[in-house]
Amino acid sequence: MTYFAGSDGERLDIFLAGVSGLSRSAVKSALEKQGAEVNGVLRKKSGFELKAGDRVEFSPPDPEPLDVTPADIPLTVVYEDDNFAVIDKPQGMVVHQAGSYRKNDTLVNALMSRMGGSLSGINGVIRPGIVHRLDKDTSGLIVVAKNDEAHRSLAAQIKEKTARRIYIGLVDGNIKQDSGTVDAPIARSRRDRKKMAVAEGGRRAVTHYTVLKRYGAYTLVRFELETGRTHQIRVHAAYIHHPIVGDPLYGGSTRLYSGGQLLHAAELHLDDPATGERRVFTSDLPPYFAEVLRTITPCLY
Repeated sequence: MTYFAGSDGERLDIFLAGVSGLSRSAVKSALEKQGAEVNGVLRKKSGFELKAGDRVEFSPPDPEPLDVTPADIPLTVVYEDDNFAVIDKPQGMVVHQAGSYRKNDTLVNALMSRMGGSLSGINGVIRPGIVHRLDKDTSGLIVVAKNDEAHRSLAAQIKEKTARRIYIGLVDGNIKQDSGTVDAPIARSRRDRKKMAVAEGGRRAVTHYTVLKRYGAYTLVRFELETGRTHQIRVHAAYIHHPIVGDPLYGGSTRLYSGGQLLHAAELHLDDPATGERRVFTSDLPPYFAEVLRTITPCLY
């Protein structure tokens, strides 16, 4: 397939991941094996920097056959058609197996049971259908692609920032500003490899926030992602000294709630891959989150 770079300095692997719908690790593996032609020259280095207008020829590898074990796990399906589905993921559910996590209780296992082979194969065996992810203890809306064409469309919308992902979170402390933007690069923490951190040289990360309600020692906040880095909202909330309640990994308190971060993917705006129609999906706060809010008293200012 032929693609054209839109800006100077973008890494080849990042560019191809965005336009092909593949994960960066899958692109890196494909580049090492077969490479990609940039203006007719074969390139195999993931970090090769493109220039605006560069012509990139890249053939996505054939998807690996799916062999994830189906598991009969209940799912809340907000919407489903032949091209994609929107799932309301519960807190505590892992999206897909990764690293040392090999249990068959993930969202992917549940999807395989419900949808069988009707999932895109772009991300191979471990992540069939998965276009974007939610952390284990973040609840809410996640979109799943049911074929490769829909996957590429949805992935491109996220990359090009036409899809909107809006979260509700409860943070420690009183955020003084009514709204703001955190524009701070994120990379893997050098001190703790399980964590991400704001770090010079990291990938650009932008989070917009708006205060919804103040509770004195806590603030209910609406977050909107402009980029989608690992743990982005959690890292940025901690960076402005207002970590997410229930998130001890990033300094959040657990006095109110200790079952995981109080962060919920509440809205998902995207274009239908088949029709182009703008679709908006919403999810109410889960009962445990709503119950926490009922136990604290809103401020009058």
